[in-house]
Formats: sequence, structure tokens, C-alpha cells
Amino acid sequence: MLSPARSRPAPDDAGSAVFRGRALPWAFLLPSLLILAVFIYLPALQTLRLAAYRANVILGTEQFVGLANFAELLSSPAYRQVALQTLVFTVLTVTFGLLLSLGLAWLARRPVRGASTYRLLLIYPYALSPAIAGTLWLFLFNPEIGLVNQLLGELFGVRPRWLDTPALAFGLVTLAAIWKGLAYNIVFYLASIQNLPRDVMEAAEIDGATPAQVFWRVAFPLLSPITFFLVFTNIIAALFDSFALTDILTRGGPYTGNAGVTTFLVYQLYQDGFVNFRTGAAAAQAVMMLALVAFVTWMQFRVGERRVHYGS
Repeated sequence: MLSPARSRPAPDDAGSAVFRGRALPWAFLLPSLLILAVFIYLPALQTLRLAAYRANVILGTEQFVGLANFAELLSSPAYRQVALQTLVFTVLTVTFGLLLSLGLAWLARRPVRGASTYRLLLIYPYALSPAIAGTLWLFLFNPEIGLVNQLLGELFGVRPRWLDTPALAFGLVTLAAIWKGLAYNIVFYLASIQNLPRDVMEAAEIDGATPAQVFWRVAFPLLSPITFFLVFTNIIAALFDSFALTDILTRGGPYTGNAGVTTFLVYQLYQDGFVNFRTGAAAAQAVMMLALVAFVTWMQFRVGERRVHYGS
């Protein structure tokens, strides 16, 4: 007589993986941990150490100075100007970038003929690298051979010096950064708008709400989670992704006051570290930017999330 087959106990979660022993999961994680350690954690620790030294790259010598690099930066008029310019640049790019992206995504949601083509053109700039985007804007706004100046010269007889005038250079870099980030924001906004509950929108329209009221009173609060996410990602992009646009368009200039008008924090770090070889000051700036990102993240989740509406 055949004995009944022993049944193995079914796991609590049919989709969960069961490892025999504790070493196997760590073996799977080891390659990723090694890559993170070599390319992220060790350089970060080296940066923290270097921030406390004043190094001579040519002679290969180091002198321990403690917090002197941080004190020198905070007391520097040039660095304060760069920080203020970065703040203005970030506020402008995040505010106008999100507003334009939301408006374009709201218009692109409509089922019109050729809608997929319009959406593709709106998303296309996201496929360009910042270096290519900066080169395109440089060709368009070159004072001598740029297409924009050629049109303005023929129509109005003016040829602005986009790259030499402080206000125009700052505005040009800001516009380029807004344009470069539009596609990223539109992708998320368009996906969120297409998933808004239609019954809520139709109920508002039946109650007599105008299109503007439907947008601001119904749709916009429902889009607050994705807006909350995009505010944070756009702040990070304004702090770090502006390097290529600045380097190609203006190289931090034109100079006014104590620093270049388009020199932002990340570009100042590059100039100190790789042009002037002030590695200690550059490392201190990297640490301060890391602290700034951590503070922004904390503020977003501490303050901003209280006003975010998560629908059920």
C-alpha cells in the first residue's frame, strides 16, 4: 500500500523567495555593494576627509585646516553671490517649469487628431543630453551667426548680445534649463492627468463648474502627489544638471560683481576643483551641497507632504 506523499508546507507568500542560509542573499548583493562602495561610498568619505585639508596638487602636499575651508567659503562675497544666483535660478526654473509643463500636459490630454504626434514633440527634448541641448541653444542665440539674431536683425534691426549682457545671459540659461526640463515634467503630468477619475470631473461639470474651476478646484488637488514629487526632482536638477548648459553657453560669465552672473554652485565647484585646483575648497562645497540636498529633502517631506492630497 502506497503511503501518502508528504506535503511541503506552503509559504506564506507564494511570490516570496526562500533562501537556504544567510550567506546566499549577501552573495547576490555583493556585486552591487562593491560597485556602490568603489564609486559612491569611498569617494564620499574621501571628499569628507579632503574638506578638512588644504592640498597642493602640484607638490602633492596636504595641510590640515579643520573647518577653515568652510569658514572661507561662508565669508567669501563671491560665494555668497553664487549662492544667491543659484537660489534665483532654482526658483525660476522650478516655478515656471512646473507651470508650463502642467499647462501643456493639460492641453495635450485632449483626444484630437494627431495627439500622439504632439505628445511626442513635447517629450522629445527629454531624449537630448544637456550638452546637446546647450549646443542647440548656442547656435540659436549666437550673437553673430545665431538664427534668432538674424530674424531680429531683419525684422527689427536689433541684434542683442545674448551671451555678453549679464541679464540676457542669465535669462538665456534659465530659459534653456526650463525648456530642457519640460519634457520630464510633462511625462509625469500627462500620465497623472490621464488617470484622474472621470466621474469626479464630470460631476463637477454637471454642478456647473467652469473649466478653470474644474482644473484648479478638482484636478490640481488630485495632482498634488506628482507635483510634490516633481518639485523635489526639479530642485535637484536645477542644482546639479545646470552644469552642461552653463559650461557650453556662457562658461559662467559674463562677470559682474565678484563672480560670473551664470556661475551657479555646481559650476563654482568645478572651477575651484578642476580649474583653480583648490581641492579643499571644492570638497567643502561638495559637502555643503550634500547638506543642502538633505535639508531640501527633509523640508519636502516634513512641510510639503502635509498639503499633499492622496486619493483613495
